[in-house]
Amino acid sequence: MSDSYSTVLIVDDSGFMRTLIAEMVESTSEFRVVGTASNGIEAIEAIRSLDPDIVTLDIEMPQLDGLQALETIMREMPRPVVMLSAAGSERGNEMTLRALERGAIEFVRKPSGPISIDLLTVRQELLSALAAARAVNMKGVQTPTSAGVPIGAETVPKKSSGEASRVVVIAASTGGPRALAEIVPHFPEQLGAAVLVVQHMPREFTRTLAHRLDLMSPLPVAEASDGEVVLENHVYLAPGGFHMTLTGEPGSATIALDTSPTVWGVRPAADPLFESAAEIFGRDSIGVILTGMGRDGAEGLRRIRAAGGLAVLQDRDSSIIYGMPQAALEIAGADRVAPARELARVIRDLCRSRKRGVGV
Repeated sequence: MSDSYSTVLIVDDSGFMRTLIAEMVESTSEFRVVGTASNGIEAIEAIRSLDPDIVTLDIEMPQLDGLQALETIMREMPRPVVMLSAAGSERGNEMTLRALERGAIEFVRKPSGPISIDLLTVRQELLSALAAARAVNMKGVQTPTSAGVPIGAETVPKKSSGEASRVVVIAASTGGPRALAEIVPHFPEQLGAAVLVVQHMPREFTRTLAHRLDLMSPLPVAEASDGEVVLENHVYLAPGGFHMTLTGEPGSATIALDTSPTVWGVRPAADPLFESAAEIFGRDSIGVILTGMGRDGAEGLRRIRAAGGLAVLQDRDSSIIYGMPQAALEIAGADRVAPARELARVIRDLCRSRKRGVGV
């Protein structure tokens, strides 16, 4: 990428949308549109000839859709890809999450369907996604991941558990769905802790993400509900638009959801969850910071360690964006640092050692 600007290829089957997206991309001096394409086949040919730094890729297109095109791009000529998906489509949500699992950096919703004349309302989201693409670690993107699940797969019945006496709290942002897909499905049925996850993502996508992780995982995974009792060997995902915190005490803790002001510009944010875990569970809490931009979770992780809990970070090489783990390392330090593919085992071992009363 140029120091002054990054080149962008825009892929969308609507000429109107291509024009609108191009105007938004070029509204800042950081990006320059070098070409457009109307379907996945044209996109692949354009990438080969124009070699853009970044690609914006529509999900639903004729001939070769965005997901199929993405797989070819990441296999043959990997580079940062930002997906555009139409809001309101459950299938589109699932395809978007599959794209994130397969290497897309970020996504932006078209607010009113495939042809959104109000696309300008998400201009800042698009520019933020392109900024993330500029900062991406392609080594992390190109690391092979565990396979996802097909659309329409059936949920497998999960075992029930008692109330949790220890918790694992996880923070993730850009690249998070991919990292979570490498971690959550590999937890054992008897992890010995409740897992609570904050992923920076809108509501309809957190619901779909929870469902996809549930299909992959031996532990039950669901969006959290306000007032819900925290159970061992369950995974709770903060709903988009709501902060998630813990109340009560170990063995009888409950989840609280609220719409208080954003923290670090996001809601849900990880810091409120981590701080409540430190206060209630203390030594029996493990904080985990995954890939993402910014510093959400760093202060909460510092509080967890100050309360006797443990800190786990995704390493630089496997992080698509190293901002959040790096900030946490600087502010809180860490007890373990590992690639995403090893974090399920690391967390399992730490849960077992704490259950036996052994230090790290």
